[in-house]
Amino acid sequence: MKSMQAILLTQPGSLQNLKRETVATPKPGVGEVLVEIYASALNHRDVWIVQGLYPNIRTPVILGSDGAGVIREVGEGVDPACMGRAVIINPSLHWGSNPRVQSHQYRILGLPDNGTQAEFVVVPIENVVDKPEYLSFEEAAAIPLGGLTGYRALFTQGHLQAGETVLLTGIGGGVATLMLKMALAAGARVLVTSGSDEKIKKAVNLGALGGANYKEEGWGEKLMALAEPAGIDLIVDSAGGDGFFELTRIVNPGGRIVFFGATAGNPSRLDQRRMFWKQITLQGTTMGTPQDFHEMVRLFEVHKIKPFIDRIFSFNEFREAYLRMWKGEQFGKIVLKHREK
Repeated sequence: MKSMQAILLTQPGSLQNLKRETVATPKPGVGEVLVEIYASALNHRDVWIVQGLYPNIRTPVILGSDGAGVIREVGEGVDPACMGRAVIINPSLHWGSNPRVQSHQYRILGLPDNGTQAEFVVVPIENVVDKPEYLSFEEAAAIPLGGLTGYRALFTQGHLQAGETVLLTGIGGGVATLMLKMALAAGARVLVTSGSDEKIKKAVNLGALGGANYKEEGWGEKLMALAEPAGIDLIVDSAGGDGFFELTRIVNPGGRIVFFGATAGNPSRLDQRRMFWKQITLQGTTMGTPQDFHEMVRLFEVHKIKPFIDRIFSFNEFREAYLRMWKGEQFGKIVLKHREK
């Protein structure tokens, strides 16, 4: 049986439980393809799994939701002409037929299914899209999970339009920096928050209008001043916590708040009277549909968007890469380079 190198999580709790191991190379089944991974990227999801903070963890498992590479083998029912295609992988598996919400069979590549932090991965043929030619494999690998999540939050759920002002909380993370790029390409004005002044400066250098440090008093007032005279039309939040109360105050009447995370926990209070009087839309979102993924890649291609890569590590430096995300030091995506082109 053929074997491959993979980064295997033997059990949650410690980075020392992430190990480079020799494992069996998977075989594509009906409707599946085997992709040789040239580059993968990290998401907070990977770190939370390692920390044991993610539900239904099953080990051993190969983590990784983001990846780009080349199709090397096809399963039954897949056109052999697909072999040799350079592709980007959609990690959103088995969404289902309802575009509003995922099915009960839905799951994300990288747990429970083995993911992209290996030499090869098997995915359904419908979960690969041709890699945009202008992107390197490292750039393409930085897009999938964050790009899909951000696209659905901004456009499918948030209905962002050119000329509107959008506030992105927690700039610096992979999803937020990808949303910054997409929102600017769509003609929106972008404001940001962060607990780091340096990350806010980097966002402004990339085109953001301005931002506020949520650790400082009056951060909401500062954002409202920056948004004058039009105000804030849309807020996309991934933190939750008590800062969410302030978001409902600073968003425009008739505005929208889209959220996909609660890293700061649940809000301790919400003012329903404020929300119904202002007629605010609160909209949850998770990952995205196959159509969302195709539209996201199309947006990147049309505007020749390049993701902001924080740092590229070699495949052997996987622990250093995880530690950087664990400490929250990154601005943009952390990428693992598996091999040369």
